[in-house]
This record gives sequence, C-alpha cells and structure tokens, in this order.
Amino acid sequence: MPAGVALGTAERRRGRRRAALSRTATAGGFLLPATLLFTLFVVLPVVEAAWYSFYRWNGYGTPTNWVGWRNYELLFSNAVFASAATNTMMVVAVSLLLQLPLALWLAMLVARGGRGSTIFRTIFFLPYVLGEVAAGLIWRFIFDGNVGLIAAAARALGFEPPFLLADPDMAIYTILAVVVWKYFGFHMMIYVAGLQDIPRELKEAAAIDGASRWQSFRYVILPMLWPAIRISIFFSVVGSLQLFDVVMPLTGGGPSNATHTVVSFQYTFGITRMNIGFGSAVGVVLFLACVGFTLIYRRFVLRERD
Repeated sequence: MPAGVALGTAERRRGRRRAALSRTATAGGFLLPATLLFTLFVVLPVVEAAWYSFYRWNGYGTPTNWVGWRNYELLFSNAVFASAATNTMMVVAVSLLLQLPLALWLAMLVARGGRGSTIFRTIFFLPYVLGEVAAGLIWRFIFDGNVGLIAAAARALGFEPPFLLADPDMAIYTILAVVVWKYFGFHMMIYVAGLQDIPRELKEAAAIDGASRWQSFRYVILPMLWPAIRISIFFSVVGSLQLFDVVMPLTGGGPSNATHTVVSFQYTFGITRMNIGFGSAVGVVLFLACVGFTLIYRRFVLRERD
C-alpha cells in the first residue's frame, strides 16, 4: 500500500476515534448530573434505610444499638401492619377492577367528540389536578357525621346521619371511594390519548364487515389500546402501593388504626414515634415490593411488542 494511502487511512481512523470519544464525552456530560441526583436522592436513602433497619434508633446521633433482624420480626408479627398491608391490597384491587374500567368507559365516551366532550373531559380530569391533601380535607368535611354534606342530606331526608369516618368497618371504604374519584381522570386521559391514535379506518372497516360495537371493541379497539392499558396498570399498582397523602388528612389511619396503608403505617409507627429503625424496615419491605412488582411486570408485560 502506498505510504500516502496508508497515512490517509490512519488519519481517518484517528478522526473516527476522536469523534467517538467526543460523542461519549458529550453523553457522559448529560448523564452525569442525572446520575448524581439519582444516587443522592434514591440510591443513598435506600442504602441508609437498609442499614438503619438493623438498629434500634430514635434518629438522634449515630445508631449503635444493633438488633439484627429484630425490626423485621416485630414488623411481620404486628397486627396493625397486617391490616395496613390488607388495606393496601384492597386499594390495588379497587384501582384495577373499578377505577381503570371506569376510566376506560369514560374515555370512550369523551373520545367520540361531539358537543360538550371537551367540557366533560376537563371536569373528569379536575380531581387529579387537585392536591391529595386538599382532596382529603374536602372529603373529610363531606363525610363528617356532624356538619358534613352527607350528614346534612341525611337529616333533610329524615335519616340519622352516618358517621362513616368513625366506623372502623366503613372508614376504609371512604378511602377507596376517594381514591377512585381522585385518580380515575389521570387514567382516563391516558386512554383518551391511546384512543386518538387508533386509525379511524380500522373502526370503519370493522363496521363495514358487520362487527357489532362489542366485537369492534374486543377485536379492534382493545388490542390497539393495550399499550396504554399496560402503562395505566403499572401506574395504578405502584401508586396504590405508595398511597399516603389521601389517607392522612381523611382518617389519619384511624379509627383504631383501621385505615392505615403501608406508608401511613410507616409514618405513624416509625417516624412520629421516633422509631427510625422500625420505620426503615417498613420502607425496605415496601421498596422490595415495588421493585419486585416492577421487575416482574417489565419481564412479563412491558416487554411485549406493541
């Protein structure tokens, strides 16, 4: 090979290497801040919580009272935690079986367009925009057995006003109702976006072929909407596992600790009682539950091709 050709080839190789290094450095520059923030606000707190969970510690000074797995033993033998875990699973079930079908039904109604569809879309989405604490306080007033709206309506009809928030058997159902009301608009908008991406030609072709509304929904709309449904299910489950902001202003976990979720249990029995080691154990269990669900869901559901 002539010397000039070899020199030119070497120069081109060095140029490609410099370009590759430049792209790598640029990508690293963009990734570095995100990596630092993720490490600072996610990785380190998880590692610290796992470490603290093996101590009996009130949050002051350096933890020195090593108790090993004692916090986890106390956690899994705690009747209130068992109730909180059951309540959390109830929230998950209601979110999947009631909230999401309701959101899908309303999405199909407003996605048709027509007069007033934009107004109804906005009205249905408003509860999600409202802050969780504000929503909890509003519904606490509505459910109040003394001065609430339900109590006033009951008295006007000649009935004894119900004290739903003071009833250990009924209070959890008020939380479930508020959760459905608060978050169905978010999932509805996900479904509306998915419905708008379905080509109208497919629906028209199904109608021409004689498909009924149910057949069109079952064999055309639902398969095309499946990517949006998958994302909606994921958000619904993870959000339900972390439910906290609605519970505390509405019931505070009461009455008689009957309405705690896992997160409100952690806050009440770990943070407010200065039992940081025990609260950290609750956090670790919840973290593992969320990560486990995420990995399984990603492995078997999210990896499916659209």
